[in-house]
Amino acid sequence: MKKIYFVRHGESEGNTGPVRQGQNSSLTPKGLMQSEIIAERCEKLSIDSIISSTMKRAVETAKIILARLKKSAEYSDLFIERRRPKEQIGVLKNDPKALDAEKTIRENFTVSGFRFSDEENFDDLKTRASQALRYLQQKSERNMLVITHGFFLRIIVAYAVFGEKLTAQECEQFIQKFHTENTGVTVLGFDEKNNTSPWWLWVWNDHAHLG
Repeated sequence: MKKIYFVRHGESEGNTGPVRQGQNSSLTPKGLMQSEIIAERCEKLSIDSIISSTMKRAVETAKIILARLKKSAEYSDLFIERRRPKEQIGVLKNDPKALDAEKTIRENFTVSGFRFSDEENFDDLKTRASQALRYLQQKSERNMLVITHGFFLRIIVAYAVFGEKLTAQECEQFIQKFHTENTGVTVLGFDEKNNTSPWWLWVWNDHAHLG
């Protein structure tokens, strides 16, 4: 049996600021504090290996955890946040073109093959979630910590629950109904002996450590 501890990165400038974040959004002072708190909590877990998204806010969160656990990490693009369209990156969140992109993408999320411009659509995200879980499944370590992002984490868990049968409609409901807190802990189990449904959700977004 494997356990995968997913941690959403600490609060970032993009989470709280007026500009839509891209790859290089840093942690806020609050995000740094959250990362210190989750690092202390992770110290109590039996972690064999650590994997982090390559995005700056995740890397900064990972760095604080690594210092506490005295471990190294590997970095993978499999666990980065969803790619938004170029019309949204680096512009004000209330920019009319950015808002139009958000509205159009949301309204067409369940439309097969729809793409506003260069963003990841449902099919892309489903494929990457499948690849991410397969990657974790094939690793030899039993207890892994993964630092990732709120939106994509929901895609990963939705795929773990529904598997290849996951539809855009089901995924959309999962995204709307399951929310995440910065540095919240989500735990998936993987049972190699269960050929029918090997992945199971044990904990969702536990952030009791934040008080």
